[in-house]
Amino acid sequence: QVQLVESGGGLVQPGGSLRLSCAASGSISSIGAMRWYRQAPGKQRDLVAAITSGGSTDYADSVKGRFTISRDNAKNTVYLQMNSLKPEDTAVYYCNADVVYLWLRNFWGQGTQVTVSS
Repeated sequence: QVQLVESGGGLVQPGGSLRLSCAASGSISSIGAMRWYRQAPGKQRDLVAAITSGGSTDYADSVKGRFTISRDNAKNTVYLQMNSLKPEDTAVYYCNADVVYLWLRNFWGQGTQVTVSS
């Protein structure tokens, strides 16, 4: 089995920064695309950022220029650097990854809360 464990969430003031981490462990041959989603109360879960195994990235329009996704393939870890945070960034942030072990499967982390408030 594979586990994705997020960390780095918390309470931050508007304009502040946070760095989320998500480490994959377990039965892993390789990891393809890794992604961050977020879900605010009463809203659907939306894609925030994605990164391929080769390092190509994509972002939601709402976070472009403020958030940066990166990964360390040696550590099976993906990061989300969040700068210039706004109250509307408040949500539970989830890590998602395409993991290969015998075949390709998709996994989710348990989520980490990010609250932007003064």
